Amino acid sequence: MTPQQIELVQSSFRKVVPIAGTAADLFYDRLFEIAPTVRPMFPADLAEQKKKLIAMLATAVNNLDKLETIVPAVQDLGRRHKGYGVIDDHYTPVGAALLWTLEQGLGADFTPDVKVAWTEAYTTLAGVMKAA
Repeated sequence: MTPQQIELVQSSFRKVVPIAGTAADLFYDRLFEIAPTVRPMFPADLAEQKKKLIAMLATAVNNLDKLETIVPAVQDLGRRHKGYGVIDDHYTPVGAALLWTLEQGLGADFTPDVKVAWTEAYTTLAGVMKAA
């Protein structure tokens, strides 16, 4: 990722933080709409899962400029997800749900450049998770 892309992801995520709860709701609603087969992998009550999602995103976003420091944690996350039954094909709808959520939450601030930057960030992190 370029420094400009990292800044776009970080600055746009700061706009998502105030609506984190709504963003998490949007994300999971969209994910289960486009990939209903993954729903059984999650608990019935998503409250804690939603908090974990936002916390994980915050950690990843805040450390994009020093990716090497979070690679071990991202690899561990990938291994844990595999244990939950996650396969490589699941990463595509997750990425789609994330981008859709950002588009809904950011509105006009979800510019083409922001979309490209988030796509690059997600692709990078998902690649690390899948490789683990």
